[in-house]
Amino acid sequence: MSSARQDATRDRIEEELVDPLRALGLDVEAVEITPAGKRRILRVAVDKDGGVTLDEVADATREVNRVLDASDVMGEQPYTLEVTSRGVDRPLTLPRHWRRNAGRLVKVTFADGDAVTGRIGESDDTQVTLEVDGERRPVAYDQVKKALVQVEFNRPVDEEA
Repeated sequence: MSSARQDATRDRIEEELVDPLRALGLDVEAVEITPAGKRRILRVAVDKDGGVTLDEVADATREVNRVLDASDVMGEQPYTLEVTSRGVDRPLTLPRHWRRNAGRLVKVTFADGDAVTGRIGESDDTQVTLEVDGERRPVAYDQVKKALVQVEFNRPVDEEA
């Protein structure tokens, strides 16, 4: 399958899944199609505020299967479906990603090449506040080239919780 055709297929799958998964309270975060011998692997990553449970992944899997069975988007070639939660290794690219990761440590690389590591504070549709070395720093999303949540094994616990 050509790259352009694969991209068009991926986009069409995402388009067909957005509304049915939204009805389950889930956002489609990524759709990937990977060749695997004579088969393909279709990975659909979902997320929601507060994170996704295993039961919600199972519900999403059933819904994705139902939608794809009713559609011709995957064609005749066999595929394996994997539905997963978004995962910590995916870059933060949308305002909801920042909101859902409030309090987490993030490494931000800016368009000019500078990079900082800070804790995610308040965010809205255009910017986020990062706490960097004890100082609050507003960062507009359009200044961010890449942002990755950092894994913390001794993450500070919110004292008010």
